[in-house]
Amino acid sequence: MRKKIMIPDLYAKYEKGEPITMLTAYDYPMALLEEKAGVDIILVGDSMGMTVYGLDTTLPVTLDMIIRHAQAVRRGAPTAFIVGDMPYMTYQVNKDEAIRNAGRLMAEAGVDAIKLEGGREMAETIAAIVKATIPVMGHIGLTPQSISQLGGFKAQGRTAESALKLIEDAKALEAAGCFSILVEAVPPEVNKAIVETVKIPIISLGSGVYGAGQCLIVHDMLGFFDRFTPKFVKKYASLNAEIVKALEAYVADVKEKNFPGPEHVYPMSREEVEKFLAELNK
Repeated sequence: MRKKIMIPDLYAKYEKGEPITMLTAYDYPMALLEEKAGVDIILVGDSMGMTVYGLDTTLPVTLDMIIRHAQAVRRGAPTAFIVGDMPYMTYQVNKDEAIRNAGRLMAEAGVDAIKLEGGREMAETIAAIVKATIPVMGHIGLTPQSISQLGGFKAQGRTAESALKLIEDAKALEAAGCFSILVEAVPPEVNKAIVETVKIPIISLGSGVYGAGQCLIVHDMLGFFDRFTPKFVKKYASLNAEIVKALEAYVADVKEKNFPGPEHVYPMSREEVEKFLAELNK
């Protein structure tokens, strides 16, 4: 069993050039599997709104939902570094509310850090949260909580102007005290520039090979979410097809009375059956 991963361990990997692995998880069974696989960072993301709850966006996800799921993930992955997402409007209103909500996530769910979206506009809030002794992972590029402003789930930083803004965002987040930044759906050249500009681990989510590590939504990479698949996802399995095949076999077995078989029941000795029937028929 590996020892508990903490921020110094992540920085040790970063300094050695050893890639950091990061995946989402939302429940105990998946967290248990990711723990066994040796995933470094597990993100309990508000992406659960779409992958688990079937919502159209991440916006309806609440802090209570994140906390409940993060508690289950913590039980399944005791040594992984767990990051809990701050849902929409749990940190944007004011710094005091942001600190209070981040504190709840740390205390009630046992996560190791929180993640929130935004660049320079969130720097002061991040600095306040960090000052309250709560580690923060930043998130720039495609920020799903801002899809109304972004015009949908679209790659970011594809013009020189917008790319330069991302560089400034990354610098602001580093100065605010973020221990790491998740960079989502930006061109590899832009992510490379971010990596070369700041001195904290950059985790790429659909932003190319550059950086300290890679992140994917676990439901995407396992073929467990069919509504759409982002371009940057590599599918390592097609679990939905396998699961449907198993479910169809179960339905067929039940309809044809092939299940349950003798091996699936708890037997009673012939002597006890006879006693039981005799008593029953008195």
